[in-house]
Amino acid sequence: MDLRIGWLYGQEMNIYGDRGNVMALVRRAEWRGIDVQAATVGLGEPLDPDAWDLLFWGGGQDREQIAVSHDMQGDKGAALKQAIEDGMPVLAVCGGYQLLGRHYRPFDGDDLPGIGALDVVSEAGHERFIGNVVVDTDDLGTLVGFENHSGKTFLGEGVRPLGSVRIGRGNNGQDGFEGARYRNTIGCYLHGALLPKNPTLADWLIERALERRHGPASLAALDDTFERQAHDGVIERAIALRR
Repeated sequence: MDLRIGWLYGQEMNIYGDRGNVMALVRRAEWRGIDVQAATVGLGEPLDPDAWDLLFWGGGQDREQIAVSHDMQGDKGAALKQAIEDGMPVLAVCGGYQLLGRHYRPFDGDDLPGIGALDVVSEAGHERFIGNVVVDTDDLGTLVGFENHSGKTFLGEGVRPLGSVRIGRGNNGQDGFEGARYRNTIGCYLHGALLPKNPTLADWLIERALERRHGPASLAALDDTFERQAHDGVIERAIALRR
């Protein structure tokens, strides 16, 4: 059994430890004897959905995000949107999350268009949200991460939140939600990197990817002692800082 991981804009959108998400996916698959291939899809390169089983899209600075937004218009963005509709697992963080939505609205200038795969809109905020985040989900347990964003994202009726914020500011600091889910796609503001500290989410993405191409998949259990220690450590620090 094999797994093909595509890293969207790995050179242009890779901040706050986001590359650790790809590393975690690769290692957790390899530890189970799965043959893994991982490669980037950058500016000016076509996106062939049939070449990938799982896609990751990280965050970036404003300049890179503008270039990527332009690159995603047309056939490339349409291909990604259709892949999401077809059930491809996608994890998008921060800037990638915003560009999966309808648009990002800056303080000045025209809206930065997304691809409209997620029913969300984002806008520049006056406050920067920085710190540890603890999110309670319905089926993925408690997720932890680190947020560092001034953009605010608002969900439409076509998506559901990833979870409720226990500690942190989340999507916009107002509605108590973090992230968005649609089919097998997850968008969120959790940097840090997210997946090494949240093995349940990493395995969920791997299982969905394998099922989509190979049929029903059941992952062998791993010893997640260190991952759980890192996960619980974030919660402990977040609680201590809130006191």
